[in-house]
Amino acid sequence: MTGTHDEADFAATDGYLSSDSSFYGDAEDRASLEEKASSFDPTTYWKNHPHLLPVVAAAARAKLDAASSPPPNKPLYNPYEGMMCARQLNELVGDFLKRLPPLTTAVSSQYPWIYIANPHATSRPSDRNQAGFMEVAEELLEAFSEKRNETETSMAGKAKGSVTRKLTPLRKALENDLLAAAKKKHCTSGKWMLFPYPEDVNRQWAIIAEATVNRELGTAAKVAPDDNKGDRVPRLICVYTKDFSDLDDVKRVLGRLVELGLVKKKGAGDERGIYYKADVFTELGINSENEWGLKASLYASRDLLEARKK
Repeated sequence: MTGTHDEADFAATDGYLSSDSSFYGDAEDRASLEEKASSFDPTTYWKNHPHLLPVVAAAARAKLDAASSPPPNKPLYNPYEGMMCARQLNELVGDFLKRLPPLTTAVSSQYPWIYIANPHATSRPSDRNQAGFMEVAEELLEAFSEKRNETETSMAGKAKGSVTRKLTPLRKALENDLLAAAKKKHCTSGKWMLFPYPEDVNRQWAIIAEATVNRELGTAAKVAPDDNKGDRVPRLICVYTKDFSDLDDVKRVLGRLVELGLVKKKGAGDERGIYYKADVFTELGINSENEWGLKASLYASRDLLEARKK
């Protein structure tokens, strides 16, 4: 006996499983399966497949797993690497805060601001065409100034309110054109601006610095050092986002500032709240008293937080 079936034994049993084997079920089972096979429509099955409960559940689980999985390892990014006035990638946030406390770090050419970046941010300003934007912006502002002068000349002697109503749509068109040009030239960054008094600037800056590095806020943040103007002059802290037109992200960062206790739902310590400004408006010198009569800020925390309640 060799331990294997010879050819005669195999043929005699129609293979190791004969037609009498219960492997295929009894006659009733086979008839039922054959009926199901003959009536099966693969086209209908695959049409309905995405809507089957097990498929929907599996897709939901996959999305949940993807959301909870850590992001793939990417090289850390720091646009301020090598600058003494900024946190370095190999520097602990606590050490950075001790090295450059905004309350006592004197402003200078080496320390015009104190910076910290989100090392995981996807935004890369390499394609930012600031010079191209400034060229377009200067043309737009000059054209508006000419139209304003023409309007004011043609309406000389009329009530100031009438002139203002005539200029309002021109100003709105100018704002829209400037922001569209900024988008086209990839100059889309902007910032929420907080104004803590010196006595509280170290505390607020520490919260923002930690949250920035931990990917809770935006792309970067900066704080004004000590300019020797006294204890009653607020310091400016800017919390940056990558795109002023991404309102969802702008509101997300504002919401996190509220959660961190840095912004009250009715404002940042007062009824005025905080404001969001596009960087291109800062670069153009558009402040609250600019010569074109433009609004310096794009968003107010009070407005966005009130809208969120509705």
